[in-house]
Amino acid sequence: MRPATAHHRSPAHCYSYICSVVPNASGRYNVSSELDVSQRVVLKSDVTGLSLASDPTGTVNFLDMVNNLQGDSGRGYYIEMSIGTPGQKLNILVDTGSSNFAVAAAPHPFITHYFSRALSSTYQSTGRNVAVRYTQGNWEGELGLDYASIPNGPNGTFIINIAAILSSDGFFLPGIKWQGILGLAYPMLARPDSSVEPFFNSLVQQLKIPDIFSLQMCGAGLSASDTTDAAGGSLIMGGVEPTLHRGSLWYTPIIEEWYYQVEVLKLEVGDQNLNLDCREYNMDKAIVDSGTTLLRLPVNVFNAVVEAITRSSLIQDFSSGFWDGTKLACWMKGETPWRFFPKLSIYLRATNTSQSFRITILPQLYIQPITDLDGTLDCFRFGVSSSANGLVIGATVMEGFYVVFDRAQHRVGFAVSSCAVSGGVALSEIAGPFSAADVAANCSSRSLREPLLWVISYTLMAVCALVLLVLLLLLVLPCRRRNSSGEITDESSLVRLYI
Repeated sequence: MRPATAHHRSPAHCYSYICSVVPNASGRYNVSSELDVSQRVVLKSDVTGLSLASDPTGTVNFLDMVNNLQGDSGRGYYIEMSIGTPGQKLNILVDTGSSNFAVAAAPHPFITHYFSRALSSTYQSTGRNVAVRYTQGNWEGELGLDYASIPNGPNGTFIINIAAILSSDGFFLPGIKWQGILGLAYPMLARPDSSVEPFFNSLVQQLKIPDIFSLQMCGAGLSASDTTDAAGGSLIMGGVEPTLHRGSLWYTPIIEEWYYQVEVLKLEVGDQNLNLDCREYNMDKAIVDSGTTLLRLPVNVFNAVVEAITRSSLIQDFSSGFWDGTKLACWMKGETPWRFFPKLSIYLRATNTSQSFRITILPQLYIQPITDLDGTLDCFRFGVSSSANGLVIGATVMEGFYVVFDRAQHRVGFAVSSCAVSGGVALSEIAGPFSAADVAANCSSRSLREPLLWVISYTLMAVCALVLLVLLLLLVLPCRRRNSSGEITDESSLVRLYI
């Protein structure tokens, strides 16, 4: 999601335990300076360049953050946070595909409680409204500032920008157990504009933790209709917790800092290479997004994947409704369908750009249990869908891996997750390095857009010439001017799929 927040600050004095704000010299709103945060963190680096955190009494134990998430891919992964003074506890959806911190601030039939601005003595409105519309759902509210802390996160209290959601449509859905969203991407995605400092940027600046976080999502194989509250995973802020992964971490460069945009070189279904131009995989963009449920593929890639699965599957006569998500496939209770389906593999460019590495998910991750029918059938959905907004590595894939968002070194890391196991079988694999000599030097959509940009440039030149001609005519011919106004809609290109 790509919600939006902003903030104000009054010179350098504080009152009521919170600083008011005005733009800094660069014109950006920043809540991270001139703060007296009592618990500072001293930084160290290990020999691999990964940032580690320590405090004056010893090394910070990331084990304190293990299992601080609940939920699953169907309902979202969320973390408990305390907001305001006195603190009000809310569950907040973790989303690496957006950059704003937004919380319910009014009653809604699908949530149990919300953040009361009136009950917080430190909440400050910035006087700015915000309205965000997503591919599915939207909300409106006001921007403000308040204190926040994370009970199972870094020690300390910090000031953050809050979008107080006052009305929404299709954003809060039945069965969810969260009351807000924590956007962990870059400022470019912040709404209403990039001057709004995102949550994690504020955390890094105020608590002096390293600019890195890592995410383990442990809902693999859980039914989306399951009502149990098993520990959903871990959000490690400030570093990497080795107990959450097996084997080495493999890194791919972040090629543009808005979403966590990466470069996909090819896809395989079983042992079948789809043999598409690598730019097809990156059409528009390819991103890593914990807030998207499925693996989302550009239309041409999706069709090629379905065709390859159909060729290699032991079941040939699936309804088309299964592939497009409108129908479930059911087996007799106790039977598992996964033996009928192949593995799916994504090749990502390595930090050594002449090489790649491969992340692979087993069918248990993309043929997903949904519900049982009358106690006699187990039903499953296809965990891959087509997308008009680029390739999205969502929870379907991320549940197989421990994913490191190393913002300091502009890279995203993948390792096999310690919780991606079912019946003693690992549900994900990583292999490499492989030569990337057989693919283009630049597979990102930016290179694909260059010819189009030339066409657009020449078109604009022609339009400008036509406009100049019209203006010349207007100098000669009498005319009446009519004012017109246009509306810029806050339509996000973000993709989401909720159950």
